[in-house]
Amino acid sequence: MLLLISPDGVEEALDCAKAAEHLDIVDVKKPDEGSLGANFPWVIREIREAVPAEKPVSATVGDVPYKPGTVAQAALGAVVSGATYIKVGLYGCTTPDQGIEVMRAVVRAVKDHRPEALVVASGYADAHRIGCVNPLALPDIAARSGADAAMLDTAVKDGSRLFDHVPPDVCAEFVRLAHASGLLAALAGSVKQTDLGPLTRIGADIVGVRGAVCEGGDRNAGRIQPHLVAAFRAEMDRQAREHAAGVPAVN
Repeated sequence: MLLLISPDGVEEALDCAKAAEHLDIVDVKKPDEGSLGANFPWVIREIREAVPAEKPVSATVGDVPYKPGTVAQAALGAVVSGATYIKVGLYGCTTPDQGIEVMRAVVRAVKDHRPEALVVASGYADAHRIGCVNPLALPDIAARSGADAAMLDTAVKDGSRLFDHVPPDVCAEFVRLAHASGLLAALAGSVKQTDLGPLTRIGADIVGVRGAVCEGGDRNAGRIQPHLVAAFRAEMDRQAREHAAGVPAVN
């Protein structure tokens, strides 16, 4: 399982660089603009320059509306600015067909510029709160649009978490559907260390966090702390070892 950490700017990215050995992907977002709020192109470039070259950078293009052209241009801006993973939050898509239309436009825009870039179709575990597509529709949307990964996050950051809205057995079905289509499966949404046991057993490929590695556990007021990144990775590794050995891990 890969660890994705989301700094909110260049200063936090430098803190991530100090913990580079403990993380796998540096994710650029702007939390004050939403769950998958898009940051500025120059911030993506500066973060790409700030973190080690071997660490891929991902970038969100926003909690997007059902406007395929607008979203495709935003996605192209992210990949041109240096992101390897392009994440699209299908916030304004109310049907799978709308999601597929948006994601096909994104895939074409991104892959025409950089074929090796990875496109991530992201939905929301709390979709019922905002009226967007069902979480379990995301793997099919991603597969039919030619994307590389399906992701779940939470849209409303009010303290509720991934498993509050989509319990582990449903998350496991999400991962199964993604893998059956040859996709990576990513899970996020106020994930804490205590969630790592279920996430490991589910077989997620990527886990995304911010608050869990921020001072005070606060994704907005807190700042990413390298020692918290290291501790989170240590727990990931412990869960992976015990799962591989068939030993029930204690969270």
